[in-house]
Amino acid sequence: MKSSETDILIIAGYEGSGPDHWQSRIVKKLPSARMVEQEDWLYGSLDVAVDTLVAAVAAATKPVVFVAHSAGCILIAHAMPKMREQGLVDRLKGGYLVAPPSEEAIAGLAGIDPKFKHVPRDPLPFPSLLIASSNDPFSTMEQSADLSAAWGSQLVEAGEQGHINAASGHGPWPEGLMRFAGFLSKLT
Repeated sequence: MKSSETDILIIAGYEGSGPDHWQSRIVKKLPSARMVEQEDWLYGSLDVAVDTLVAAVAAATKPVVFVAHSAGCILIAHAMPKMREQGLVDRLKGGYLVAPPSEEAIAGLAGIDPKFKHVPRDPLPFPSLLIASSNDPFSTMEQSADLSAAWGSQLVEAGEQGHINAASGHGPWPEGLMRFAGFLSKLT
């Protein structure tokens, strides 16, 4: 699948993705990519965040591929029941899931809806890659591997990359973009 054949929905994590974050750079580089804009980047209401994501999928005119970071990965899992309920699952073609946090890490985030803490473990209904760092302060490699297995995602161990965000030096993230391009090319 080519990027031009998809609606690439970028789902940022807690506090959003600033202008130097690799997700913001994807939006600038790929015409078919757009940020799913939340009204509250602290995710103070899980229900509002889910509704916003579901509305973005419903508005898509092409097959949807998610590119999520951190709490954005967890949001996708929380949104699946509503996506099924609204008959939107067939639109979902893939998920590129980077550095999802553990339940313990989510519980420590100020202002986040406590309902975020329970991470759904149902298999995702589309092919997905879960990119994990061995020194992520928000999840151990074991926790990432466990979540990857639950979701049915292919686990990619990225080495010592921190939380794979601008603060860990991943504004430009050429390795991640190349891996995303490879993932996208294998989707049908």
